[in-house]
Amino acid sequence: MDSLVSQEGVSVRVHILDDASTDGSELVAQAIAEREPRVQVTLHATNRGHIATYNEGLRAVDSDYVVLLSADDLLAPGALARATSLMDAFPYVGLVYGHPQAFEREPAPEQGRLRNWSVWPGESWIAAQCRRGLNIISSPEAVVRTSVQHQVGYYDPGLPHSGDLEMWLRIADVAGVGRVNGVDQAYHRVHSSSMMAVSYGTVLADIEERVKAYDSFFAGSALDEARINQLRAVANRRMAEEALEWSAASCRIDAVSTAEIDRAVSFALRLHPAVAWSPAYMDYQSSAGFAVGPNLSTTWAARRGSIQRSLGPRLRWHLWRRYGI
Repeated sequence: MDSLVSQEGVSVRVHILDDASTDGSELVAQAIAEREPRVQVTLHATNRGHIATYNEGLRAVDSDYVVLLSADDLLAPGALARATSLMDAFPYVGLVYGHPQAFEREPAPEQGRLRNWSVWPGESWIAAQCRRGLNIISSPEAVVRTSVQHQVGYYDPGLPHSGDLEMWLRIADVAGVGRVNGVDQAYHRVHSSSMMAVSYGTVLADIEERVKAYDSFFAGSALDEARINQLRAVANRRMAEEALEWSAASCRIDAVSTAEIDRAVSFALRLHPAVAWSPAYMDYQSSAGFAVGPNLSTTWAARRGSIQRSLGPRLRWHLWRRYGI
């Protein structure tokens, strides 16, 4: 709450929705509203779940811009002014995000400074997101133009884990996307007891939910069928490679059951059959002790897989950290 009401350069109103908390949060929320006139509180008598609660709040918004901030997360100082300045300058942009600093106990002091903005046409951002496969926005750093939010609708109850990814894609289907570069826009708390970690704690479970998000988005997208098929193949390949990369790593550390690894490999091959000829699959075969074919030595496959393991994730991380995509 402090990170919201202390934002400078913008007019902020806050709506707290307490979904039948059992830890006394409702008393804290009411106490905040009593001393802060910009805050209103809605208390649920029974738990409705996070998706229904998100959607209740989003439907009621009538401001120019909206942020959905979970109780564990914080906004960085100046985040809202930076994001809304970008959208004021580019009226066709419907979503702005930036770097989210992940933390467990307390965020680290801000070391960066505003460098510049990035602005993409929606389809270009969708294509880049498909190449990534992962959800490149963690959520608290996202500021949405309210008119666009109401236009595209709200969270899909059928996507309790990956609904935010599908939401960003829907927004990019009708509007441009922007990013504030060089400075933290939000602080995202990560811990092992979070709802998402507990319910979708395995890599394969997470990938399966992302596949559902892409499928849901493509089913309703305004893009033409040929472009959808092209983008779907790109996204599926990246997620299949990710499943194989996890499988190879699991073989090497010998801490995961063979049945679980087999399930991940089978999933990857079903999702994108051509991945059977990829370096990721050869690395899995090498790590699992299989022969990799008459023209490819196990040593060569291991070396190529090692290069991919060391450079691929690192390069993707640096690109995301600097450019957000």
